[in-house]
Amino acid sequence: MSDALTQEAEKSGEKKALVFDIQRFCLHDGPGIRTVLFFKGCALRCAWCHNPESHQARQEVAFFAHCCVQCYACRGVCPKTAILTGPDRRIDNPLCDGCGNCVASCLTRALRMIGKTWGTADLLAEVRKDRDFFISSGGGVTLTGGEPMLQAAFLEGFLPSLKGDGIHVTLETCGHFTWADMERIAPFLDLIYFDLKQMDSARHESYTTRGNELILDNFRRLAAVFPHVQPRMPVIPGCNDDEKNIVATAAFLHECAMETIHCLPYHRMGEAKLGRIGMGRPSPDPDIPHRPDLKSVVERFAREEIHVVAYD
Repeated sequence: MSDALTQEAEKSGEKKALVFDIQRFCLHDGPGIRTVLFFKGCALRCAWCHNPESHQARQEVAFFAHCCVQCYACRGVCPKTAILTGPDRRIDNPLCDGCGNCVASCLTRALRMIGKTWGTADLLAEVRKDRDFFISSGGGVTLTGGEPMLQAAFLEGFLPSLKGDGIHVTLETCGHFTWADMERIAPFLDLIYFDLKQMDSARHESYTTRGNELILDNFRRLAAVFPHVQPRMPVIPGCNDDEKNIVATAAFLHECAMETIHCLPYHRMGEAKLGRIGMGRPSPDPDIPHRPDLKSVVERFAREEIHVVAYD
């Protein structure tokens, strides 16, 4: 959580969440019709991330160049002189403090704030609007991001109310979290989708900026005590779809008494977002085809006696 958000929460006595998107009527993030909450902030920096705007645990401004008429009203209201005049970038991110003055001044919505602060009561009220859909479809709320576990202090107060309403809760996690945080919120979760990206720690670090030791340890511990943890793998050709990694992943799953994995094909939807938030291409920059065929991955896992649920 950002320093500003933490200070605000301490002053009010209420825990706050930083959420950058809420999507309704989702069908692929758990059972039934779901409302998905995207929490801002992540410990990893995956080279293939399709939500790069989730990385920073603070509000930031995105620039939609096609909406800009170059009136530069934003320059007159920026207290940090963080406005640029180039055709493709408008915000000097290291200078910007996310105050939002430029966003309010932009009549064409070329500048938009990423991230909104929510209190527990307000976010509960927002989610409860969809309760009838949850009941009729067997759906619920999915927590994703970014990494929701970075805001575990908020979830500790938020999730009991969801459970009190009988709302199914799914957590999607990269696995890089403090175990004590998971112990506090796990009783209020119905399903955990847990990403296993790459079994070799050095390669994992080269693609995500962190090794995988904590992630694998957390998975082992969860598999031993939580009955509804589902491993997933975002399939990134050239990064983790090779025979060695699949055999190692299958062996790890067998060690944890798991027999299935969900595989998600890479897509390029996140690439258009990089320029909006002043990010360059990731390093390494994998040359990855859009929505690769998962047939070979399914066959390789099958040889290791692991069943794959392949997403479209």
